[in-house]
Amino acid sequence: MNEENVFPILLLIARPAAGKSEIIHYINSLSAQKRAISFHIGSLKSFDDFPFLWRWFEEDMLLEKLGQERLYTDHNGYFKSAYLWDLLINLINLDYQKYTLSETYSANTTILIEFSRGKEHGGYRHALPLLSDEILENLSILYVNVSWEESLRKNRKRFNPEKPDSILEHSLPDEKLERLYRDCDFQELVDAPAGKVTIRDFQVPYVIFENEDDVTSVMGTALGKRLEPLLQTLWSIRSA
Repeated sequence: MNEENVFPILLLIARPAAGKSEIIHYINSLSAQKRAISFHIGSLKSFDDFPFLWRWFEEDMLLEKLGQERLYTDHNGYFKSAYLWDLLINLINLDYQKYTLSETYSANTTILIEFSRGKEHGGYRHALPLLSDEILENLSILYVNVSWEESLRKNRKRFNPEKPDSILEHSLPDEKLERLYRDCDFQELVDAPAGKVTIRDFQVPYVIFENEDDVTSVMGTALGKRLEPLLQTLWSIRSA
């Protein structure tokens, strides 16, 4: 296996609870050989903006307990400034840069980036161009498509009050989910289920993973059978 066999960077985007984290969990369960041959994915390194966001919530809570002003969010948990959404992308850019300069990085690594963006805070039309040149020139996109109603259903289902900071079990109140993520614009940026999307000066390959029937929750054979041909198609588009 060499760097020509695996995606250098795979971006996973979708509405919340669409199945992104479950796909990553499934990929992590595969052997290195299976990942590389069937899915073109190497040794995994993930970057998700949720841990940054959750840390900001925790810091605001602690600051409030100290009698200080909240820095990031208001009392309802909404960002005080829209630029904080952009800061999350820039933190991903920074972590990517630091990681690729570290001794642990190798050419057989696939970096998985995961986030969600709704139209209320600029959508993917605004967020994707904020990714660095170094990311965009090596990027491939897997968009997981579910309806707003399915996102709402799964968001409610996965809520675990004992693990609000969990990647797989965190959830949003219905009102916040609707305001921030009801309207999603990725499919307004593309004109086919697979192809290339223009992001600044880069032609970035993408495919759309249809998940209205929720094959991701079980994380078994059905998920693998749907994911494998899509990633093979994405690899072909990237290699063309």
